[in-house]
Amino acid sequence: MPLTNADIVELTDFRHALHRQPEVSGHEAQTARTIAAALPAPDALVTGLGGHGIAAVYDSGRPGPTVMIRSELDALPILELGTVPHASEIPGVGHLCGHDGHSTILMGLARLLSRQRPARGRVVLMFQPAEEDGSGAAAVLADPAFAPLTPDWALSLHNFPGVPLGQAWLAAGPVNCASLGLKITLSGGTAHASMPETGRAPTPALPRLIDGLAAMGPGGAMGPGFRLATITHLRMGEPAFGIAPGEAALWVTLRGLSDDDLTALLTQAQDLARAEAANAGLDVTFSVHDHFHACANDPEATAVLARALDKAGIGHDPGDLPMRGSEDFGRFASAGAKSAMVLLGSGADHPQLHTQTYDFPDALIPHGVALFHNAVRDLLG
Repeated sequence: MPLTNADIVELTDFRHALHRQPEVSGHEAQTARTIAAALPAPDALVTGLGGHGIAAVYDSGRPGPTVMIRSELDALPILELGTVPHASEIPGVGHLCGHDGHSTILMGLARLLSRQRPARGRVVLMFQPAEEDGSGAAAVLADPAFAPLTPDWALSLHNFPGVPLGQAWLAAGPVNCASLGLKITLSGGTAHASMPETGRAPTPALPRLIDGLAAMGPGGAMGPGFRLATITHLRMGEPAFGIAPGEAALWVTLRGLSDDDLTALLTQAQDLARAEAANAGLDVTFSVHDHFHACANDPEATAVLARALDKAGIGHDPGDLPMRGSEDFGRFASAGAKSAMVLLGSGADHPQLHTQTYDFPDALIPHGVALFHNAVRDLLG
């Protein structure tokens, strides 16, 4: 029971409507309302999950497992420069990662499930908020309203430029790195620029700190123990020629292939900053942001997706997995779900994710719907 041509036309229009009105992480109120209003006849609808999240339940009424299929609601704080007719109408915000397409795929799956429920168990379509800053999955899991929806299986996809359309990357084991943003603030005391020795400037500590962070997170080939430290922002002092600086803030993104690798790198980075601050007579404080757990594919869930891809005629291989990028879908495994994510090719020459000319390819909509529908039927009949 595939999508009809009319379905595909209507879903494409729906995706374009979402694309025109993007909302950033934590502010997806209108996006959530639009999706909730369009969902066809769910047996239960839970809104406000972890912020603006939505769960649409399609229940067989018979005992069986709960299968959760997840998409994301949020867009990015990036100005879209593409020329598509459905370009963003919100200045400085754009669906430049494809979450509008992922949510449209779930909407297509909802159409099929509304016409024929699974033979047993239930399907939970999870439209998750705030993926881009790493807070959404954790907020959903912490919401008491999620407990009755706790899945036995959790499946998701992400479109992936550079992989040909109609192909996919899929492998068991590590898929996405754990990562976090660490803000290091060094505080001393200002001085007149003609007498810098009378103050406590962070200037001597910063080069040593930058070099030390790079040395402890050098990147390189993916594999066990992979770690990467990337300086993303640096601010020191005031924009004035008469003041020797008394404070600096350094932002660094830390990555590790596993959660343990990331924890060890964070501890090492903080120890280095404390040592350099002490050597320079400075105080140091830390804050952690955008914390993503590692994402790994369960072997059984991976096998389900592999069979679904085969049935849909979508070729697949491990590609370049695992990848350096992060994804908060991995948190759902902590709820006990057998989880897996597949990267569905959006074109070998398609603009990359998070670039200003990216746009989700509409041709992927029926592929994604077929993939998830096959997986649901495999698990629930």
